[in-house]
Amino acid sequence: MAIVVFLILVGLLPPALSLWATYRAERRVIERFDLVVESGRYAPVTPWRRRHPDEHYVDGLGLVIGDITCQLNARSPHIRCAVNPTGPCDGCRSYEGRIYDLPIKPLN
Repeated sequence: MAIVVFLILVGLLPPALSLWATYRAERRVIERFDLVVESGRYAPVTPWRRRHPDEHYVDGLGLVIGDITCQLNARSPHIRCAVNPTGPCDGCRSYEGRIYDLPIKPLN
């Protein structure tokens, strides 16, 4: 009788170990998923590159630094203008304003 009980226990041991290992793996996956969800929920949104307040993005030109209304602006992300390449544009004696002729569309 002891041999029969021993054989039954030996036969049930692999499925029991498999169920235990499956349960542990599921718990580990759920804990990691919860950790990822929690860390993503409160992650600060930081830009990968800090922009200088003097940089502007202009459609058709791209990134431009300096005062884009100045006639002497180089319209480049590397240099402001030929007169004052390192800036700042505020209070520059060589400032030449640009007049933009924008068509006025009537409101219908």
